[in-house]
Amino acid sequence: MKLYYSPGACSLSPHIALLEADLPYELVKVDIRAKKLENGEDYLKVNPKGQVPALGLDSGEIVTEGPVIVQMIADKAPAKALAPARDSSERYKLLEWLNFLTSEVHKSFGPLFAPALNDDAKAFFKDRLMGKLKHIDSQLAGRDYLMGKQFSVADGYLFTMLTWGDRMKFDLSAMPHLTAYKARVAARPKVQEALKKEGLIQAA
Repeated sequence: MKLYYSPGACSLSPHIALLEADLPYELVKVDIRAKKLENGEDYLKVNPKGQVPALGLDSGEIVTEGPVIVQMIADKAPAKALAPARDSSERYKLLEWLNFLTSEVHKSFGPLFAPALNDDAKAFFKDRLMGKLKHIDSQLAGRDYLMGKQFSVADGYLFTMLTWGDRMKFDLSAMPHLTAYKARVAARPKVQEALKKEGLIQAA
């Protein structure tokens, strides 16, 4: 498989999933602004949406949209328990988390990266986003991960966005459960490996 990624972007989530699943893959770096691969090829020919992540399967098929990609990865390595079994009530709980993260949290981050927006507009979206994070903080009380004791692909997604919050100097001190959770996920060896491979932290 080939994971088309941009360092630190939402493609970090499936990158973590691939490593946690212990599946073989190739990383292909994408310049999102130029829509080019490192070899100069047109990324739009791979993914007409022009966004990352995209996962190239051995069949030649391209799968896009992070929440779909991470579930596919989890289903390819069921023994790793990165997602509950299909059709189980817990699987639908995972879907609930993935949908909340993509529609409420991820989309609320988008405006904060927009250089055209003024500070007042960004403050509005940040306040909105902090409200979503406070909800997550409350749900993490007594839990190691979003689904309970078991790390899932939803955790890789949330962690990815929390790294964006770091870049934007978000103050999470009033969210102790989320702060502890972030440190817990960051300490996972496969998460560290993904961060190093994308050049987000230095290899020891």
